[in-house]
Amino acid sequence: MSMLKKILSAVLALSVIALTISGALIAHAASLTALSDTMSNQTISALSSHTIKFTTPTGVTASTQTIVVTFPSGFVFTSKTIASLSLTYGASTGLETTATLAASPGATTTWGAVFSGTSNVILTLTAPTSGTYIAAGNKVILTYDSTNSTNPSSATNYAISIATSTGDSGSITVPIITNSQVAVTATVSQTLSFSISSNSIGFGTLSTGASTYANAAGTGTGSETSAHTLAASTNGTSGYTIAISGDTLKSGSNSITALGASPTALSPGSSQFGIRATASGGTGAVSSPFNGSSGSYGFGTTPPLSNVAFATASGATATTTYSNFYAANISPTTPAGSYSTTLTYVATANF
Repeated sequence: MSMLKKILSAVLALSVIALTISGALIAHAASLTALSDTMSNQTISALSSHTIKFTTPTGVTASTQTIVVTFPSGFVFTSKTIASLSLTYGASTGLETTATLAASPGATTTWGAVFSGTSNVILTLTAPTSGTYIAAGNKVILTYDSTNSTNPSSATNYAISIATSTGDSGSITVPIITNSQVAVTATVSQTLSFSISSNSIGFGTLSTGASTYANAAGTGTGSETSAHTLAASTNGTSGYTIAISGDTLKSGSNSITALGASPTALSPGSSQFGIRATASGGTGAVSSPFNGSSGSYGFGTTPPLSNVAFATASGATATTTYSNFYAANISPTTPAGSYSTTLTYVATANF
């Protein structure tokens, strides 16, 4: 072989070796995908949480490997602790495995988490010494709560960089604006609904032998019957009060004795006049002495009544229906006559 051929062969051989060596040294960095940072507030200088998500093509698959998250200058995480962070990862949702964050990595799922840099803008996460790692293709979710997480004071776009020691990297752009909040106002009108089913009721003729109950027909009945109903509802934050005013049954200067300030059992043959009520629906309740059980009635010790609480509700309530029962008895010496009274019910809401 001629000298020239030998020289050319040697040069070609060295070129192949050089290419082979060069090819072995080429690094194949991968880009993180599906990157996002969901913030709770993008207003300048405001506290905000960060939910950072990304998918790592290569993963973090061995002890001492790291993920480094770097916020740009302007963000302030001074005094932030790792207790205000969370890290999860997995193949499907990124929530399959929850890491334990500590000052240094440990076994199983314990990752090291260390802040550094001005205002703690750099966070370095170090894989566990053994156990569960982030596989290639896994989704990763890193959350900063809003505690000691302050936005920059200037309104512009900022890029958050993320890099793994396995060569994956990417960045997330977040806008910080002068004010990201919109104040929305509305007014709810005050409402109070009140109705009475019948404005005229009667006992008919009273008897000394048995109690008589008023009815809407005005004829009276020997069976305990609701004479009419009241219905009330309100959106008042402190509810409502239904008050009653009026006197006992009277005929000129004669009167039928009003039952007292507590529910009292009816006693045929005695002079008695009283009211009781029941409540259904809503949150309204009947006040004493009108809240007696069947056969027990009340009115008041010193009639005429003047704005005495008949029923109340303590807060906003749907409609409560009050069924009102009126009972009367007379004694053998009750003077004959036409007895009557007018009772006034007034509902007042407390807005």
